[in-house]
Formats: sequence, C-alpha cells, structure tokens
Amino acid sequence: MFDLKWLRDNSAAFDASLQRRGAAPAAADVLALDAERRRIETELQESQSARNRLSREFGQAKAKGQPVDGLQAELGRLKDAVKAGEEQLAAVAAELEAKLATYPNILQPDVPDGADESANVELRRVGQPRQFDFQPLAHDEVGARLGMDFPTAAKLSGARFVLLRGQMARLERALAAFMLDLQTGEHGYTEMAPPLMVGEKALFGTNQLPKFADDLFFTTTGLGLIPTAEVPLTNTVGGEILDGADLPLRMTAHTPCFRSEAGSAGRDTKGMIRQHQFNKVELVSVTTPEQSAVEHERMTACAEEVLKRLGLPYRVMLLCAGDTGFGASKTYDIEVWLPGQGTYREISSCSNCQDFQARRMNARYRPAPGEKPRFVHTLNGSGLAVGRTLVAILENGQEADGSVTLPPALHRYFGQERLLPVA
Repeated sequence: MFDLKWLRDNSAAFDASLQRRGAAPAAADVLALDAERRRIETELQESQSARNRLSREFGQAKAKGQPVDGLQAELGRLKDAVKAGEEQLAAVAAELEAKLATYPNILQPDVPDGADESANVELRRVGQPRQFDFQPLAHDEVGARLGMDFPTAAKLSGARFVLLRGQMARLERALAAFMLDLQTGEHGYTEMAPPLMVGEKALFGTNQLPKFADDLFFTTTGLGLIPTAEVPLTNTVGGEILDGADLPLRMTAHTPCFRSEAGSAGRDTKGMIRQHQFNKVELVSVTTPEQSAVEHERMTACAEEVLKRLGLPYRVMLLCAGDTGFGASKTYDIEVWLPGQGTYREISSCSNCQDFQARRMNARYRPAPGEKPRFVHTLNGSGLAVGRTLVAILENGQEADGSVTLPPALHRYFGQERLLPVA
C-alpha cells in the first residue's frame, strides 16, 4: 500500500517504478480517484455542518413556538444528503483502496533495470564447485537409492510431492535443526511455532492477496494454508504500535509451506526443486526505516552462513526490476551450485519490503515516548529452504558408489557421516 500524500508529491516516481517493472503508468488514475474521494469528503463535511447548524436552529425555533415546517423539510433534505454522501464516500474509498492494493512496491534506486532474471547482477561467489572424477547425477537419481520416493508420493497426492524414507527423512529433520540452532543461537532470531493456516487479513497484510490468490490453497472454512512462514511471523505485529527501543525484532520458524505453483506449469516437474508442499526455515525482521538497509545485509549474511557451514558453493544475485517480487523494494537471491544440473539455483530470497507491508497491516512503532507513531519496515528471507538444501547436499556430496558424504556441520545432528544406498 502507499502513502497517498507521498503519491501526490511523487507521481512521476510512482509511474517510473511501475514502468521499470514492465507495468503501465497508473498515478493519474489513482490521483483522479483520490481527488474524487476528497471532493466527496469536502461536500459531506459541508452537508454535516449545515445539518448540525440547522438542527440547532430547528430546536431553538421549536422552543420559541415559531413555525418549523420549512426548517424541518430542509433538515430532512440535509440528512438524506449526508447519508448519500457517506455511502458514496465509502464506495469511492473502497475502490481506491482496492486499486492501490494491486500495485507493487516502489523499487529502491540501486535495483538494476531489466525485464527478467537474465538482467540480475551477480554480486559475489563463495566456494569452488567440486571437480568430479565421474559424471554427477541429479538429486532425484541420487536420492532414488537413498529413500527419496516420488512414485509413492504421486500415488498418495499426485505430482509435485515427495515421500522421504528413513535416512532421507532424518536428514531433512537434521537440516532444519541445524538451521534453527544457527539462527537462534548465533544470529539472535527468536524461534516461533506459528499457525499453518491464516485468515485473508493476514494474507493481505503480506501481499499474498489479492495478487497471488491462485497460488494459495484454501480450506472450506476460508483459512489459507501458509505459502511461507513470512505470513504469520510478519503479521504478529499487525495493528500494533511497538516500542522503538525494542526494534529490531527478529523471528524464525521451521514450517511446511504450501503453494499451488499456478504460474510454473512445465517448470521443474522432476525432483524436489518446485513442489506443492515443502519445508523452509524462514527469517523475518521488523525494524525502523533507518535500520532496514543494514538489516537487509545482515539477514542475507545470516542465510549465507548456513551454506558456508555446509561447505556448499553459492553466489549472491541482486535482482533486477522485472524479477523483483511484488512486495519487495529490493531483493537478494542466494543461489546454490547444483552439479547434477550444472547450474546455480535459488535457495534463499532475502527481501526488504520497507513500509509496504506495514501499511497493509497497520504495523507501527513509537520512536520515543510522546512521539508520533511511524510505520515499521519489514524484511523476510529463507534461512534456508530445507528441501533445496537437501538437494544441494545430495548433488554436491554424491560418490561414485551411490553414497553421499555429509558436511561435518551435520554430523552431530544426523549421527553419521554418510548416506548409504538402501537395498
């Protein structure tokens, strides 16, 4: 959502950001509707003032025994005008709010131009890809002998699901525990166990609605399954006025995530890269406008540290305008090297939403006692996608005999150093 006063003063910047994302200019339409709302509001206030004044005159005349028929008729007309004005104002305000909800966040100035991922800018690479003395396999081929079962999952649930058996299920659990311990024990995030179903208000607050309704799964009661723990974690501050001294708030959670993948037909149909249900350790920060840029760098570093501890090669990308998500003002993608595919693939996306979500949720903070509340800035990122991390470990740690060597950081969580093929 947007500050209308800012939009009136910066309509060119609003349109420029839309055009950088490949969308048509919209400021004129929004401001025309805003002008209409303000016109109706002014007329309504005038009608209310006239009604109140006439009500006093009516009471005084009636008390004095003077004729009031003309005053009564005019008072009735004004009451009708006020009622009509209130209804008209509510309708225009709702139309304006609905229109504003369809526009993406304003991009930060250093977000590069570009229409799609081909224009993303590589910032750094960390770690060297392993040189294999055999042809490395993709994770679904490696995992087939280790307990990664796609056929049974398809029998149970259809495409884009997986069943992990034995050591594979244990590895996924070990990865999540390792990530949570790192983020809570060393990086200062508070672990949360949020609901996995949320209402439409929460989904609107973190911009899943109305834009991404087709990518959500809804229950028969109207609750939606969370597409990411960002939704419940960020919405914990919705409608609140926080103490500025308590910021930043840092939260993390390990949850299943549910997505219909409505826009990904034909993409990554094999394996665990893109599924309807997957596990993720999410990072969320709530901070002040002055701190959010530094917090963005910090969050990205916290996500990177997982890959460093696991010894997995990766790179960090600054997303271009056309590839930056709807609610983000700036995003870093962390991409892990997958030798079975011979390419880097996204494993974390860390975004600064600035006050975009805060306005939708009405989440504010008071900088100091007695000062006027301001909107917080919200940030979110994966720390990391557990399934994709499992994929990266299988592909990078695979051996010619079908076993997988595990990173030393996981040994105490998993209880052994290798995954061994099962009969």
